Order: sequence, then C-alpha cells, then structure tokens
Amino acid sequence: MEQIQDVSDVERLAGNLGPLPEPAVRPALVVVSGLPGTEKTYFCGRLSERLPLVILESDSLRKVLFSSPTYSAEESFRLFQTIHRLIEQLLKKRVSLILDATNLSERHREYLYSIANRLGVKLVLARIKAPPEIVQARLKRRLEHPEGNSDANWATYQKMKASVETIHRQHYTVDTSQDITPTLDKLAKEIES
Repeated sequence: MEQIQDVSDVERLAGNLGPLPEPAVRPALVVVSGLPGTEKTYFCGRLSERLPLVILESDSLRKVLFSSPTYSAEESFRLFQTIHRLIEQLLKKRVSLILDATNLSERHREYLYSIANRLGVKLVLARIKAPPEIVQARLKRRLEHPEGNSDANWATYQKMKASVETIHRQHYTVDTSQDITPTLDKLAKEIES
C-alpha cells in the first residue's frame, strides 16, 4: 500500500509542474538552503529566468499533497520522500531543477548529494540569507499581504534558526538584502559549464 501511495504522490506533484524544459546535456541539481523570509523563492525565480530549470518549491508541493498542511514530522517526511523521488525521476530525464526548501540539516542535504552523485549530475548549492531585521519586516509584510505559498512567520523563523547547520561542501552564499545579480551570474555560468 505504501508503494502505491508513493507512486501516486509523485504523479500528483509531477502533474503540477507544467511543461518541462528540454533535456540538458548535463543536468544540474541546484539545492537552495535558508530560513523562512530570506527570499529563497525570489532567488529561485530569478535563476530560472536565466536557465531552463524546474523549480520544486516545497511550500507549494506540500499544498498539492495536503490541502490543509499541519507541518507535522510525518507530513514533512512524506513530502520530502516524494520530492526526492520526483528529483530522481526528473534528473533521469535530464531535466535540470532547483529544490526551493529550507534544507537546514546537513543530514537531509546528504541525501540530495547522494542523488546527484549516483546519477552523475552537477550539484550546485546556495545558502540564502538576510539580516534578521530585514527578514522580520518581510515576514510581517507577508502576514499583512499574503502572497506565495509559505505560511511561515517570525516565530517559525526563530524556532528554525536553532536548527541551521553548516553546509560542508562548496557553496554560494547569497545575501538577498543586497544585489543578487553578481551571484546569479556566477551560478548560471557554473551550471552551464
């Protein structure tokens, strides 16, 4: 029964992606990491304007699987297990993609590293950050004018901040309180090379 559930979950998420870009000669897996309010989704959108990448935004995919998300550990486990299967499916089709999720734990990122390694695809890591006072203002604005798929607020940010773990691999650090264009240029060049 669990295997049937997994397959239908992957199909549900895949069906929500829209048209896929042309297969890449050497596909890339871009893994974004950062706390709520650091503008990971904005960064992913800007990068996908430059390159044919599918964005797997965990907040929107969660709402595809769960109409009223609870953000429980069990729900998150099922969501990310499904996302990992979808990542593998897309990379096997040579579709480059970005995983837009907090990805705060190195243990959880290790699974993504192993997918890229096993499939022989380029792995690019980006840590997205912003000063706390700017994040707090962004999250307050988001509460007042809801847009996007994230339900995170300042309390969520503060709670999650304690679980941020260092990325032990080479990665880009992007401060979204500044001009992100130079980093986007470097990332795009690395992905295309």
